[in-house]
Amino acid sequence: MPREWQFVSHDTGLVKSLAGQMRCSSLLAQVLLSRGFSTAEDAKGFLSAKLATLQDPEVLPGVAEAADLMAEAVRQKRRITIYGDYDVDGMTSTSILYHCITQAGGTVDYYIPCRMEEGYGLNCDAIRELHEADPERLVVTVDCGICSVKEADLARELGLDLIITDHHTIPDELPRAKVLVHPRLPGGEECFPHLCGAGVAFKLAWAVSKRLGDGQRSSERMREFLKSAVGLAMIGTVADVVPLVGENRLIVKYGLDTLRQQAGPGLAAMLQVIGLDKKSCVTAEDIAFGISPRLNAAGRLGQARLAVDLLTTNQTDRAAQLATYLDGLNKQRQTVERKILKQAREEIQQHPEWLEQPCLVIGHHDWHVGVIGIVASRIAEQYEKPTIMIALNSSTGIGQGSGRTFGEVNLHAAVTTGVDLLETFGGHPAAIGLKLRADRLDEFRERINGQPVLMSEAKIANPRRIDAEVTLGELSVRAIKELEYLGPFGCENDRPIFVSTGLELAEEPKTMGEGGRHLAIRVKHYGATMRAISFGRGEWAEEMAAAQGRLSVCFKPIINEFRGRESVELQIIDWRADGAPPPQSRRTATVAAVDGQDC
Repeated sequence: MPREWQFVSHDTGLVKSLAGQMRCSSLLAQVLLSRGFSTAEDAKGFLSAKLATLQDPEVLPGVAEAADLMAEAVRQKRRITIYGDYDVDGMTSTSILYHCITQAGGTVDYYIPCRMEEGYGLNCDAIRELHEADPERLVVTVDCGICSVKEADLARELGLDLIITDHHTIPDELPRAKVLVHPRLPGGEECFPHLCGAGVAFKLAWAVSKRLGDGQRSSERMREFLKSAVGLAMIGTVADVVPLVGENRLIVKYGLDTLRQQAGPGLAAMLQVIGLDKKSCVTAEDIAFGISPRLNAAGRLGQARLAVDLLTTNQTDRAAQLATYLDGLNKQRQTVERKILKQAREEIQQHPEWLEQPCLVIGHHDWHVGVIGIVASRIAEQYEKPTIMIALNSSTGIGQGSGRTFGEVNLHAAVTTGVDLLETFGGHPAAIGLKLRADRLDEFRERINGQPVLMSEAKIANPRRIDAEVTLGELSVRAIKELEYLGPFGCENDRPIFVSTGLELAEEPKTMGEGGRHLAIRVKHYGATMRAISFGRGEWAEEMAAAQGRLSVCFKPIINEFRGRESVELQIIDWRADGAPPPQSRRTATVAAVDGQDC
């Protein structure tokens, strides 16, 4: 059903005052006010936040002890093995620590488990293999391990030193590793809690660099490394969809600024393959929809190590080959994704009773385990409810699943209530991974959907937050460019969302792209005409053409560059005919910020 549009009532006097003090457009002033920045001092503090305000790495629980061990291992030429995850966060985390130890002159390698054969995180076979090859090595996990109790016990039993660094939800029982590094461990109340795995790895690399310097400052060489490491941490932060607030926003903001200057051969080659090397300014969205999917494709299709090879190689020829290959893997992933999405929709159509439940749980024997997480996100968005997709293996009788939440539902907490039915389970409130026996799928679906917490949370309104109601005439190129100062944009710091009412269609709506998947229209209002598009919403063309009268459109404005000419374009999020009864709307006071944008 249509989501409510939640507006902010703007006091014109406050808007004018803030715009005057900030010397900015009224458009930017309205957005700042809608997001809680009611004074020029607060607004300037947000817009001009400096990387130097990052917390010292030692504030992160466990970092001091872990850095001491790693620095000593470097000095002793003891092998350090980085054990990473197969997603972009794990790949960039692995690459950060690999570069750190390499630049410091240490001995380092890395281990990335195969998604299909080994699954997520530490596994006992890998622990035994690493110990047998070199029992004196130091193993450092990144982006995984906080739930690996039995694996840590095995490492301790074998005498293999293990440092676990992670950011996922902390379980009731902690693994007994040599050191645990996690932003939400007890005693870390002062630590920024929303770091992703790459953010944790960056802080650890920073602490190691200090110890290999004079104890307080890194050497000049290691400072140069840390500048490039911010770029890797930026990619992991964007890809893992953690809140882009506080330290995460700083990491992404300055990582984007240094991306071109500090990019190694691998990232430089990837930028060239995508065409981002020609853009005057690379955005977080370019990372999310350009670089991240190509790296992720390698992990999803069982070749994650190639992505880490790309991020760590110093050979330009090798980098170019890997970038081209990963681009091809991404095209292959897109084909598989479209097939699974079609099958998932067909399963839902065949079981309409599922739509009455608060969580969709869908299993199939013909699904690629590496791609179901992406499809779960799309299904959750389309049907507006948490979704768990499970790839069933006929030969083993085991299903491997990925879940994505919707709205404010804590999916991790909901699934924990059925954990006794699962073989393995982990994740965080927005995304989970699991394994279960195929014959328990129906029981699991029933158990999860019977939880009072899930059922009550699923009913919580998830309104679409609108920063301001505007006319097309207010959307000048200059005003939209000013909005970029609010970025980088992502989870909990979304691009500004506006609504314009009383719009007319300037021409017949059209579809574009393969199979008419996307929408393209032109709208006009008080003499101003603009192009508007919506990706994946080709079906709206016919609906808009049939609508009577004027339209209200909810959108994000962007700058479109074409042949050296810049123009404002609208990315449509939602719309309705002005004559149709809208979902119930409520307005909030300007000073009471609308917090938490769409993730």
